[in-house]
Amino acid sequence: MFGYPEKIDLHIHTTASDGTDTLPELLSKVRDKGIGLFSVTDHDNIKAAEQMPAELGSGDPVFVSGVEISCRDTEGRYHILGYGYDPERPGIREMVQKVHGLRMERLEGRLSCLEKDFGITFPAEEVELLRKLDNPGKPHIGNLMVKYGYSPDRNTAISEYIEKIKFKGHYISPAEAINAVLASGGIPILAHPFFGSGGQRITGGKMEERMKRLMEMGLQGVEAYYSTFTPGLISEMLTLAKKYDLYITAGSDYHGANKTIELGFTNLPDASEYPEGLMNFMDSIKSRCV
Repeated sequence: MFGYPEKIDLHIHTTASDGTDTLPELLSKVRDKGIGLFSVTDHDNIKAAEQMPAELGSGDPVFVSGVEISCRDTEGRYHILGYGYDPERPGIREMVQKVHGLRMERLEGRLSCLEKDFGITFPAEEVELLRKLDNPGKPHIGNLMVKYGYSPDRNTAISEYIEKIKFKGHYISPAEAINAVLASGGIPILAHPFFGSGGQRITGGKMEERMKRLMEMGLQGVEAYYSTFTPGLISEMLTLAKKYDLYITAGSDYHGANKTIELGFTNLPDASEYPEGLMNFMDSIKSRCV
């Protein structure tokens, strides 16, 4: 392959979703951090997979296409990561188009409910800027609420106002997301597996049942190394991944200035201690990297 790099970050966001770095800005930071393998996993968006190859030059870090898909079903909420897909395939393109449409419907619904239920309104020009974003979501509305004095901080805006606005039928199912990634030649991975809806944390038998159900849909791996996982959670996920012969990935969930998480911080051990599932994952994507 390209060897097993010492530094890996496979969960990164840019301005195409809810991050604050443009692609060129992010690439510069990836170089500075010495990250050898990276992926941009913007929410419900594949622009990085389409545009990053043109930004790369000789000697640059290895890049693999990525995406993070927001999903729900009757059992809960999930984020499915897709890696190594072909961004020109109809499966992935049609899926992100559908999810974008649902996201825009949620945006309009949230703005309407904030005004009706809480008397929260924004200048027309701010609303138009929201509508022009690639993937407007809760953080963008939260930032506006802080800017116009409706909330002391973005987290409070989201938890006390935006999260209280519920939608039915405005999300795709995990099966749809997994199938779209597979149909486009990619590998579907469960992002930050222990995180459920809101502040929910899923561990033990419930975590294993959730994974088994997603595996029946075609899930192939889990994000076992993650910036906010404790050693105990990492150990639990590594055990489950080994039990079910799943791929393993590592990601920071870097969002630039929108989160305090550092680019490249994944809790990953030294390359000499990489688990088999991670090495298998990197071997499987070697022909799909740039």
